[in-house]
Amino acid sequence: MKNPAVLSERESAADQAVGAAVPAATGADLRTRDRVTQLLLEHGAATAAQLGAELGLSSAAIRRHLDAMLADGDVISREQSVRGRRTRGRPARVFLLTDAARGRCGTHTYDGLATAALRWIAQQGGAQAVAAFAAEQVAALEARCQAALADAADEPLARAEALAATLTAEGYAANASTIASGGQLCQHHCPVAQVAAEFPQLCEAETEVISRLIGTHVQRLATIAHGDGVCTTHIPAQSGRAQTGKTVTTVRTDR
Repeated sequence: MKNPAVLSERESAADQAVGAAVPAATGADLRTRDRVTQLLLEHGAATAAQLGAELGLSSAAIRRHLDAMLADGDVISREQSVRGRRTRGRPARVFLLTDAARGRCGTHTYDGLATAALRWIAQQGGAQAVAAFAAEQVAALEARCQAALADAADEPLARAEALAATLTAEGYAANASTIASGGQLCQHHCPVAQVAAEFPQLCEAETEVISRLIGTHVQRLATIAHGDGVCTTHIPAQSGRAQTGKTVTTVRTDR
């Protein structure tokens, strides 16, 4: 019979070897691993199957994330404790956060709390209640931006440029530019990206605010919450308006 301790050491070494071969993580990968971290904080320990089921990931996908987290020293694995008589076959392995990973979780406390609150709202009132909450949250931002745009020219692209400066002051690191089909507003930082990944109503409410502030219909092309590098909003060209090709960038890095 094989020594369980030796087997465990070999499995741990294999986990680390696989993790070392994992390619660099994308933004979407990091958000998924943040969600794995949150689940392990809530449950203490969980198997790969349990984590995959909660996140809607295949066994291969969740193992890829866990391998990377093992390699980074964020999780450890061990045999699952079984009460009573042990059945035949290898016992399942559970994953736990390391002390180092737990120590970094303080920075995600508000994200976790906000996500939990929105889950509760969704359970109690459904998707419409979440949308109403999202609209209420961006109302204050809209009011502040509206005041800042009071002296801006009554033209969508000019207002987009003024809005970019205001959003940067709010921590969004935004810029506006003109392109062949009109213009676009880019936000290089999203304060609620972690929460919006699960609740897109936050992005939808923000897009509606941008549309009202600029004064024309806009289209959200990409979002950080959904794995893109930047939130990009397209502003259609206005008939009879000349395009200058100008770009106005205002980036603030202290938020």
